[in-house]
Amino acid sequence: MTAAAVPLPPVFEPLSDLAPKRARGRPRKTEDERDDGNRRQQLLTAAARLFRDQGFDATSTRDIAASVGMHSGSPFYHFKSKDALLLAVMEEGMRSALARQAEALQGAQAAAVVAAGSSPPARQAVLQLRRLIRAHFDTLLGPGNDFIPVMLYEHRSLNARQRAALAQLQVAYEAAWTPVLEALYASGHLRAPVKLARLLILGALNWSVQWFDEKKGASLDELSDAAMALFLKEN
Repeated sequence: MTAAAVPLPPVFEPLSDLAPKRARGRPRKTEDERDDGNRRQQLLTAAARLFRDQGFDATSTRDIAASVGMHSGSPFYHFKSKDALLLAVMEEGMRSALARQAEALQGAQAAAVVAAGSSPPARQAVLQLRRLIRAHFDTLLGPGNDFIPVMLYEHRSLNARQRAALAQLQVAYEAAWTPVLEALYASGHLRAPVKLARLLILGALNWSVQWFDEKKGASLDELSDAAMALFLKEN
């Protein structure tokens, strides 16, 4: 009898051949990468709220990630560090404030054009200041109002380079007040020198984040009217 043929052992393919082949082109984006803009904004909003409520030093990146349902390391895809996230929160607040302020001044200019025949320049400046103050209260106390208070009270947590970058936005914001206050000073509605008046007015308005409580009945319009009565002299 002939011996039964012994089957040859199977030939094993290299492990590299068995591994899933990588698709050509760029790798697929992760969920965070696909939703980059929205996730970044969620982190900014959450960080602003936590930095304001707990303070910058007491808030961890893990706290921020957990508040938006992300893994603890995910924020570092969007921001290099917690310091970078703090600067981004402040810049977001300033850009929003600048946009709101520009809109308010455009509205004042439109109203001045309508009333050009009966409204003297001084009256137009009064209207502009009222709109600037109301817009500032919106930024400080209105919806989504955590960003600027963080800037006011965590400014020292920035390094010198970050403070310099933020200062450019602050200068642009405050610059819009100067010509309005100059017109009011020239007309006698404003008694204090313009530079000091600007610093004192903004300082007083900014302090409202410490004591304002919308549940106690005062509206932002009422606050704006009270500020106007406090800062300006009736002619």
